[in-house]
Amino acid sequence: MSPRVPARLVTELEAEVVGRRPLFYARGADAALDRPLHVRAGSALARLERGVLAVVQDDASFVALVDPALRGEVIDLPLPSADGVRQFDDRRGNKHDKLDLEACIATDGLLLAFGSGSTARRERVVVMSRAAADTETSIVLARELYAAMRADTAFRGASLNLEGAVVRGADVLFFQRGNGAPVDGESPVDATARVDRAALVAYLTKGGPCPPLRDVVRWQLPDALTFTDAALSPRGGIAFLACAEDTPDVTKDGPVSAVGIGRLDDRARVAEVARIKDERGRPLLDKAEGLAFDEADPRRAWVVVDKDDPALPSELLELRLGEGWIR
Repeated sequence: MSPRVPARLVTELEAEVVGRRPLFYARGADAALDRPLHVRAGSALARLERGVLAVVQDDASFVALVDPALRGEVIDLPLPSADGVRQFDDRRGNKHDKLDLEACIATDGLLLAFGSGSTARRERVVVMSRAAADTETSIVLARELYAAMRADTAFRGASLNLEGAVVRGADVLFFQRGNGAPVDGESPVDATARVDRAALVAYLTKGGPCPPLRDVVRWQLPDALTFTDAALSPRGGIAFLACAEDTPDVTKDGPVSAVGIGRLDDRARVAEVARIKDERGRPLLDKAEGLAFDEADPRRAWVVVDKDDPALPSELLELRLGEGWIR
């Protein structure tokens, strides 16, 4: 088994929360659509045209469009549902049916949101056209893609838990989160793997052959941090978000003891990570699950927080980034 690449803890990449907004839908709750009052369990971010952010959720079948300047409305885009059910939790007893969307990318005129793959029911990908006048959405069962991830033990480790994705040139780089407990002698692992972007889009939209995983790298983050999302940094590099969460397995939630933001070069096998501070200058302990950067300001980023409580709205945090992000 390939060794894990250690990530270096640095200070110049530190970030501080300078703004916070709970995400309530402009149209409010709607029982007919099974739409809650607010964004639930925000789990990934993707930056669309004109700086709009798309928020996907792991326990509600909606995509939320958010004004990143912390002004304006939060627009809801309901995902297809055969029975009209779009909320999933322990209270309803249907948590096992959720899509568990944990990663998303914008590419080729599409928004692609990926299930975690942590169970067989979470091997689905949302394919949403980004045409403003006529949004078309489908949910694709991507068994071959997740089978390839699960078969590669260097990538999945103890249990598959896909948590991030980023488009970099001709590839999509996927991020596996190494939380949970050992399974059948395998330890949890944080890892990245590349997939050809054009072939992946063709597979999901036209039924083409599933592209293989390649260039798997296993990472060792400090302080029990594990990947929760990824994005392109202001200088075009690969950035990631990570949390230390005490969870018994990849399907359970737990308390957060640390949150980090970092950057990596998977080809040169180099990674750096720093802490995120809250508004009071203390370590951030919110479960940060989505990351995007401001194109106009290289020291500004956005993070979406999962409150792990369906009664509470996810929050969009504005970060001020350290000097290291613009060097």
